[in-house]
Amino acid sequence: MKLEYVLPDEIEKRSFEIIESELGEREISDEIKPIVMRVIHTSADFDYYDNLCFSENAVKTALDSIRNGAVFVTDTNMAKSGINKTALERLGCEAMCFMSDKDIAENAKKNGTTRATASVDKAATLDKPVIYAVGNAPTALIRLYDLIESGIFRPELIIGVPVGFVNVVQSKEMIMESGVPYIVAKGRKGGSNIAAAICNALLYMAGGR
Repeated sequence: MKLEYVLPDEIEKRSFEIIESELGEREISDEIKPIVMRVIHTSADFDYYDNLCFSENAVKTALDSIRNGAVFVTDTNMAKSGINKTALERLGCEAMCFMSDKDIAENAKKNGTTRATASVDKAATLDKPVIYAVGNAPTALIRLYDLIESGIFRPELIIGVPVGFVNVVQSKEMIMESGVPYIVAKGRKGGSNIAAAICNALLYMAGGR
C-alpha cells in the first residue's frame, strides 16, 4: 500500500477531491453541493448523497438568515462545539445550547419531559432568527413540530439529523411535513457531527470563510 504525502493545509482540499472523484457521474445541484460534500467529508459515508433532503429554497432562506445574524441552537454541546467560531463571529452570528442550563433541567423535571423538549421551549423565546440543529434528540424535533403547528415558534431552518432508533425516522418525517424550511437526513443516520457539518457548510457559503 502506497501512502499519499499531503501537507496539513492541503488535507481538506485533497479529501474533497477524492469525494468528488468517488461520486463519479452522480449529479448534485450547485445549491446543495457544498453541504452534501461537507457531510460526506465529516462522515466518510456516501449514503448521505441519497439521505439528505432539502425543502424548496431551504438553503437560500438559511443564508439570508445567517447574513441577518441568525442564532444557531443545537441540541447537544458537542454540536455547538463543532460549529466554527471564527465563521460565526465574522457573520455576526452565535451558537447556543441550553441542555446544561439549570432552568432546563428544572423545567424538564417539573413537566415530565426531556431536556431537549425544554430547550426548544426556551429557544422559542429568542428574539432573533433561529436555525435549530438537531443531531441527537428526536424529542426536540417532535416539540418543534408541536410549536410550529400551534403557531408559537417558527425557526428559519430546521436541521433534522438525529441518529438512532426510537422515533428518529418518524420525527424527521414530521419536520418534512411541517411547512418550515428543513435539511433532513432521512432514515436512522445522523449525529451531532453531521449537524455541525451542515451548520459550518452554511456559514462558509454565507461568506464566513
